[in-house]
Amino acid sequence: MTSDTDRRSAEERFREVFAHLGAVTAYARRRGSRDPDGLAAEAMTIAWRRLAGVPQDDPLPWLYATARNLLLAERRVARRTGTRVVEPSVPAPELHDLDPQLDAALRSLSPADREALLLVAWEDLAPTQAARVLGLKPTAFRVRLLRARRRLRAALDEERRPAPLVQIDVEGT
Repeated sequence: MTSDTDRRSAEERFREVFAHLGAVTAYARRRGSRDPDGLAAEAMTIAWRRLAGVPQDDPLPWLYATARNLLLAERRVARRTGTRVVEPSVPAPELHDLDPQLDAALRSLSPADREALLLVAWEDLAPTQAARVLGLKPTAFRVRLLRARRRLRAALDEERRPAPLVQIDVEGT
């Protein structure tokens, strides 16, 4: 049996975790969840049930990893039921408004490259935190991030390269 003190400390601990609800909701929304609020609520329910396993120093990567797993499950169910599946990790609407070339370059990347970039850029995670989200060793994540940045740079260079001029013979000679 748990004492009142244990219960109160667990509730206080969960309040610290729950403070990240907005970030988890935004993560789910940017990743194309059909119900980002519901997905974030489910992630918080899992956090409450597994509170002892949630890192005390930095719960956000754990919450993102949980939300990511829920998103993957959501997509599996959608595929089985024939529901329209939103491509994972597609850039959010706010990026479309900022730079269509960046949007196109991000879409040209693999989902793994895109996710590495977005965890660091959008979610503002340090590489070690992002590695925890993806279940990678920090060194492996840094290599993935380096390669993803290079591919993004190359894709942006390709997007910005002017199309070759084509001469049209209007006189038919």
